[in-house]
Amino acid sequence: MRRLLPHATVLGLATFLAACQGSGVYNDVPVNTSAGSATNIASLTAVIEANPSDANAYSTRGIAYGQAGKLDQAVADFNTALQLNPQSFQTYANRALVYRRLGQNDLAVADYTRAINIKPDYDVAYVGRGNIYRQQGNFSAALADFNSVIARDSSDARAFYNRGLIYQAQNQDSQAIEDFATAIGLNPKASAPYIARGISYLAVNDPNAALEDLSMAVNLDRDSSVAWANRGLALEMLGQNSDARRNYTRAMTLDNSNQIARDGLGRIRS
Repeated sequence: MRRLLPHATVLGLATFLAACQGSGVYNDVPVNTSAGSATNIASLTAVIEANPSDANAYSTRGIAYGQAGKLDQAVADFNTALQLNPQSFQTYANRALVYRRLGQNDLAVADYTRAINIKPDYDVAYVGRGNIYRQQGNFSAALADFNSVIARDSSDARAFYNRGLIYQAQNQDSQAIEDFATAIGLNPKASAPYIARGISYLAVNDPNAALEDLSMAVNLDRDSSVAWANRGLALEMLGQNSDARRNYTRAMTLDNSNQIARDGLGRIRS
């Protein structure tokens, strides 16, 4: 038998959990520490020394630094690459990713915009800029960027996923569910859209559909505290409190600050 959760809990789901998205292929700021190994960097440096006017060589090393988390070195290489080739839209987008990692979103937006000005159909830059706008709450600007991508390329899963997050934040869960479904169809191996659609199903009081999505999510990402907490919530709504408790506990083990799991355990124990 379905059980309605406290009104404040349901209202808080989308806001709290959408902010936690960004796993799998939806994390467009990859980290790969091996890329910054001494051997790899030495090899890329040798290429630069042999070709000191090659913008691509600096850009390639900058990407390696960025993936390795060596952000200051990455920015320095991208700066040099852009001095050598100021028309490289890819380098502007790569530097924007590093600025995002540094929390310098204004500089990231400026770089994405420069990339777009050079190549007006560069979808990577629209998605990156739109994601910053979305996180800042500038939904109209974010929607414009995502809609622009979707109008040109209806196979871009990230654009649908991020647009769905905007609809979700605006409590337009039916539209959000449609966009998340499209993202899942385009990329069924990413956990983030399953989590997001599960959240929207909870918001429209469909815990069975939510449980199906969130079960898929934890199969794809066993370490997602967000997925386990919401799966617990779906089970609680279905009256399966023992299973809900196990899911909440798993979520708390992964992230002790998960408020959804903490509140759920409080309700079940009371």
